[in-house]
Amino acid sequence: MLPKARTGIDGLDEITGGGLPAGRPTLVCGSAGCGKTMLAMEFLVRGATQYGEPGVFMTFEENAAELTANVRSLGFDLDELAAAKMIALDHVHVERSEIEEAGDYDLEGLFIRLGHAIDTIGAKRVVLDTLEALFAGLPNHAILRAELRRLFRWLKDRGMTAIITGEKGDGNAITRHGLEEYVADCVIILDQRIKEQISTRRLRVLKYRGTAHGMNEYPFLIGEHGFSVLPITSLQLDHPVSAERVPTGIARLDEMLEGEGVFRASSVFVTGSAGTGKSSIAAKLVEAACQRGERALFFAYEESAAQIIRNMLSINIDLATWVKKGLLQIHSSRPTLYGLEQHLVMMHESVNAFRPTMVAVDPISNLTLAYDDADVNPTLMRLIDFLKQKQITAVFTSLTSEAMVEPMQENSQLGVSSLMDTWLLLRNVEYSGERNRTIFVLKSRGMAHSNQVREFVLSDAGIDLVDVHLSGDRVLTGRARIAQEEDERVALSTGHADHLRTLRQLESKQKTIEAQIAALQAESEAVHLAIGQESVRAADQQILAGTKRQPGGAGGTQRKPV
Repeated sequence: MLPKARTGIDGLDEITGGGLPAGRPTLVCGSAGCGKTMLAMEFLVRGATQYGEPGVFMTFEENAAELTANVRSLGFDLDELAAAKMIALDHVHVERSEIEEAGDYDLEGLFIRLGHAIDTIGAKRVVLDTLEALFAGLPNHAILRAELRRLFRWLKDRGMTAIITGEKGDGNAITRHGLEEYVADCVIILDQRIKEQISTRRLRVLKYRGTAHGMNEYPFLIGEHGFSVLPITSLQLDHPVSAERVPTGIARLDEMLEGEGVFRASSVFVTGSAGTGKSSIAAKLVEAACQRGERALFFAYEESAAQIIRNMLSINIDLATWVKKGLLQIHSSRPTLYGLEQHLVMMHESVNAFRPTMVAVDPISNLTLAYDDADVNPTLMRLIDFLKQKQITAVFTSLTSEAMVEPMQENSQLGVSSLMDTWLLLRNVEYSGERNRTIFVLKSRGMAHSNQVREFVLSDAGIDLVDVHLSGDRVLTGRARIAQEEDERVALSTGHADHLRTLRQLESKQKTIEAQIAALQAESEAVHLAIGQESVRAADQQILAGTKRQPGGAGGTQRKPV
């Protein structure tokens, strides 16, 4: 396997499969202002501070003092690294007007100077910035090409992991001289473009000999912490999953999600038209995370942090407490401040710095107003995959149109609903001169979930979900629901009274019947008694009659035996 030198730059090592080719030269080219010098300097600084590899930075434009001042804004202290002999800065002054071509032109003097700097600190990494300044006074292209090959070969023979910066050529040409990209083992192109008056920087690995690498264009940002690239981090969909459940903070909503809430590190999608309560649900999930002692990030693109805190107090969600405790950060900005990709890179930086377990983005639809779906989907996919890799539970809200009535039409024009694990759909319902909110779970992967619609109630007591009532094909909410509940209560009370009255009547009838039965039984017994007495008297008479006919009886005759 080709040995690689890690750059330490977020995202770049993922794109290149582990870093730049170790012991080989890499060409970084692009137009002015695209970040070539910054990338090369961070490669050198990260190598010295993170991997213990000293480096030499040879510049042909800025002197050491200017370069040191320029990169201090990124948190790099070159003076300290130079004192520790981890970095050597060497400015080579090249003035075209002072150069005259006489005889054979070569870079022997440069090799001696560079070799001395390398040996002085035991350098493993080298940066040459830039080639155009070095060859500015050489009009002979044949000699120039020969010396370029010689330079790249010299660096390779010394085993230096090198970055050489170069200016972009005219038109479609990659470089000025048209040769550098052929002799370099790795070529990285940086680009800065303007679209809809918004600047975006992008990076592309044009070639990388001996290894697979990302071929797409990737947005990158030069921020407070240096150079960062936003790659697709889970091309193989190999991010870890968790069986742990996270309560939403809304008890009735948890009941709709198997009684336990959503899975940790899953993506929750909350869609609905204006005023349905999307931001309120996102804020409640964030508050619930903070109440568990976890950190949370809230990215807002409609309201300022102060406005969000004030508004959420009206529904008993106190975000200010968690901000003060350091468990919550709210980042508010206009969508037009950066391009879409720049916003996502800023999210990456904030997540890496704060390390939250919950992230809310409210709303993602505001970030995509000026972009086509072809641009939006890949960048949002990168963000979702990034959060899953970090095992962060994500909540995304998105605005839908009131005209969207059918559930499957409510994709919020983003095409990312299929990437979401749980989808909550909010709606406004108008009936009897009143507008109310409803909520239902459109999908929730990996768990049983309710298919019932609930009324979504926001009040000074907080957020609650209430069972709706059906009247024919209508869903009753608000006052209509309350009136229906009262009618049912009255009907139930009336029915109960009727039931008690009926029971009393039945009990009275039962007693009457029982009395009749008792009278009949007594009459029957009397009859049986009378019949029994008559039978006894008749039997007695028969016995008496038989007694009178016996011999010796009174008035009887006596016969002699024969």
